[in-house]
Amino acid sequence: MCALRLYPVSGPLDAVVRLPGSKSITNRALVTSALAHGESRLSGVLFADDTQHMLDALGRLGISTAANPEACTVGVEGCGGHLPACEAEIYCGNSGTTMRFCTALCALGYGEYALDGMARMRERPIGALVEALQTLGSPVEYLGTEGYPPLRIYARGLKGRMVRFDAPQSSQLVSALLMAAPYARTDVMIEVVGQLVSEPYVRMTLAVMEAFGVTVLERVASGTARYIVAAPQAYQGREYPIEPDASNASYFLAAPAIAGGRVTVEGLGTVSIQGDALFVDILEQMGCRIERGTEHLTVHGPPPGARLRGIDVDLNRMPDMVQTLAVVALFAEGPTHIHNVGNLRLKETDRLAALARELAKLGAAVEVESDGLVVRPPGTVVPAEIETYADHRMAMSFALTSLRLENVAIKDPGCVSKTFPDFFDRWQAFAR
Repeated sequence: MCALRLYPVSGPLDAVVRLPGSKSITNRALVTSALAHGESRLSGVLFADDTQHMLDALGRLGISTAANPEACTVGVEGCGGHLPACEAEIYCGNSGTTMRFCTALCALGYGEYALDGMARMRERPIGALVEALQTLGSPVEYLGTEGYPPLRIYARGLKGRMVRFDAPQSSQLVSALLMAAPYARTDVMIEVVGQLVSEPYVRMTLAVMEAFGVTVLERVASGTARYIVAAPQAYQGREYPIEPDASNASYFLAAPAIAGGRVTVEGLGTVSIQGDALFVDILEQMGCRIERGTEHLTVHGPPPGARLRGIDVDLNRMPDMVQTLAVVALFAEGPTHIHNVGNLRLKETDRLAALARELAKLGAAVEVESDGLVVRPPGTVVPAEIETYADHRMAMSFALTSLRLENVAIKDPGCVSKTFPDFFDRWQAFAR
């Protein structure tokens, strides 16, 4: 397996960057525009493995799309809630959004639809969504292990009624049903009892649905969230711009925390619908200075002579930031305790175990807990060759170590194609 060697910066950073579109928003906008009445034009679209799997899935379902990767646009001819294809076999790779969103999308059709993915996808839970769809009248057969893909859906449309999720293992399960629910025959009420992992992603889903003309009534009280989707409703085709990806922006925003100087990310600011845009608040707690605008975020590293501070933080609302923070914590004074992120064991790899192994190579003492980890930085961070476990976020987050260290190498750098295909080209230009 090839490894990419990275080199440190020569001095403090001073950079302005604009990054590709959000994967999470792109795949939500593709689903809502596919179901919409009329045509949509999406701009700022991310073209990467996860979004290509979604585009391929829509094509297999008979949805007409016109993609222009150079212009970062996609035209979508909506089906008005009636899937053209009555049978399809959909391959989702390791894209959780494609698998879960398309499972609910296929349930709106009339016919048989099979969904599968790579080996790791067959270990990522989908049972709570399947149970909800069966409650709403769409039989689903497990073709392997119960509760996990692959699946076959015997679709006959969705009827309305109440469904319940008990502390779902992924917010994608709830988002998938929310996006399909407007095309049920009668109203759908979704009740979520207990903690909802990555809740800001559900807020993102509601924002995209509203942008395409569908409103959801939301009530949250005493640890229970209820979402009432009046049905039938219809999405309306529109022009829709997609923000830069806040999760992928975290690597650039975290850079001055390690290397000093300042970095501005354009197109991402206080009006963002992405919860991960609040990662700058974490950097501020550690000792960085933040400038916030509606269309930009700027991070200034600690002042000369100052050190980053280790922190204690609950990252349940932005679990994709755990790897970024854990790497920044290597360069802080004192331990960093990250908790309430046990769902990271169910991602592209077991991210808690992977972080512990790779941080230890760099000299850190890491304690893995049931729902998080503690990173105790070493006196001196040492360079290493980093395993990435086919996980794009492992590759991108550990690139941060190269800002200060000679001879850092990232194995299998091509895994970033999942969400940010040209990350390393951009990173090396940014950090030279």
